[in-house]
Amino acid sequence: MPYEPPTHRVERSIRALTGARLVAGVDEVGRGAWAGPVTVCAAVTGLRRPPEGLTDSKLLTPLRRTALAEVLTDWVTSYALGHASPREIDALGMTAALRLAAVRALEGLPERPDAVILDGKHDYLGAPWQVRTVIKGDQSCVAVAAASVIAKVRRDALLVELGAEHPEFGFDSNAGYPSPVHRAALEELGPTPHHRLSWAYMDALPRWRHLKLPSHGEAAADQTLEEAGQLGIF
Repeated sequence: MPYEPPTHRVERSIRALTGARLVAGVDEVGRGAWAGPVTVCAAVTGLRRPPEGLTDSKLLTPLRRTALAEVLTDWVTSYALGHASPREIDALGMTAALRLAAVRALEGLPERPDAVILDGKHDYLGAPWQVRTVIKGDQSCVAVAAASVIAKVRRDALLVELGAEHPEFGFDSNAGYPSPVHRAALEELGPTPHHRLSWAYMDALPRWRHLKLPSHGEAAADQTLEEAGQLGIF
């Protein structure tokens, strides 16, 4: 299906309006998964012409996505990844966990960006970051598209590693998202240490429902909240 390639239009606008010199594109993957972290990539690309075929990672085949990620990691000016673990998601809720992962990614860049282009309509970063949200930014903005591809490929690879420990769950193919294989393994074996235990799918597992954590459960929160406070999230 034909698509319009991403451009630097939003980045040019931010530079012109704010004087920002360094603009990072930010995208996440793993928000809707039952297992594994939520992963955020921050990518800085400058205003160079992007590699051919760059677009939202969800529009690419796994083979093309993997090949493009290899090109992108050398092509981008810089990039960094941030993760929030299942226990941090349980402790903080998804919005705060996304911010934690995004701050980790942004602070992992060699130079702090002056502005951030965030995919979607909701600004989960907030102050002190200067944020421009862009709906479908992973299709329209070069830096966000690059972040989308790198984040997806790196998280998928991580779930393949976790799948080697728990092959019955099919993490190598479902990346921790719901699937028939994943559901069947949960019913039979119960959740692994990589599952998000505060999520509603636990209610459909009578044998394992006693393991469900309350959202923002205090038992998992203390250390996470301390780190979050150090990063200025709370």
